[in-house]
Amino acid sequence: MSKENLILKNFLAERNLRITSRRTIILEAFLKEEGHFSAEELYKKVAKNNSSIGIATVYRTLKLFQEAGLARMSQFGKGEARYEHNYLHGHHDHLICKQCGKIMEFENPVIEKLQKQIAKKHNFNVTSHRLEMFGICANCVSKQVS
Repeated sequence: MSKENLILKNFLAERNLRITSRRTIILEAFLKEEGHFSAEELYKKVAKNNSSIGIATVYRTLKLFQEAGLARMSQFGKGEARYEHNYLHGHHDHLICKQCGKIMEFENPVIEKLQKQIAKKHNFNVTSHRLEMFGICANCVSKQVS
């Protein structure tokens, strides 16, 4: 049993919920995905082999994954929720292309240090933060120039 399966099993047990075969199937599909994906995209992958699993089940299960600390949900300006792995995935920030929707992750210790300095200067206790930068990716820029 993977660590993620164990985390989910314990999380559900604490809430008197069961680890169902559908939740397990969705977790396995979720763990195979990388990057940022929608519930609909995950549903399509799950439904290929498991037509008995509906889109509502995928949404509810992703919410459980979030509550258990396995998934992180973000909305990058187009209204659609995107999910990514959270467990054992370090903090990172995002660059989002407003034309094609591409999402690029980056880490920068200088930015992290600056955020801590700003919080300290304002006597502010940061509990979490996100940095999302919107613009046009190099690929879309090159298409505009051509």
